[in-house]
Amino acid sequence: MRLNSSVGAVALLFALIPALGAAEVLVFEDGMRLMRDKTCLGCHQVDRRRVGPAFVDIANRYAPDREVAIPMLVNSIRHGNRGKWSAIPMPAQPHVSEQEALDMTLFILSLQQKPD
Repeated sequence: MRLNSSVGAVALLFALIPALGAAEVLVFEDGMRLMRDKTCLGCHQVDRRRVGPAFVDIANRYAPDREVAIPMLVNSIRHGNRGKWSAIPMPAQPHVSEQEALDMTLFILSLQQKPD
């Protein structure tokens, strides 16, 4: 039953996504502060692989389909995942709230590099 309530909360959160404007994305310094405070930088860097993929690589892979990417990335942050980037699993981050995971996701997707 817990999964259903979690899915319901996430679904409600993502129903609001189309209303989000550019002002809702954290500026770079605030995004990096959140990533540092939640220890994301222990495994990820902005522009190069560490233990996990670079934030830019995540953005480049998922930003083109934001509607699907946002709930998937929030779920990956909060509940972990395995096999999406390498054999090394992403551990669950239960200390990250739904709102923080959404802020992180929007920040990461904002790092997408546009092709020249």
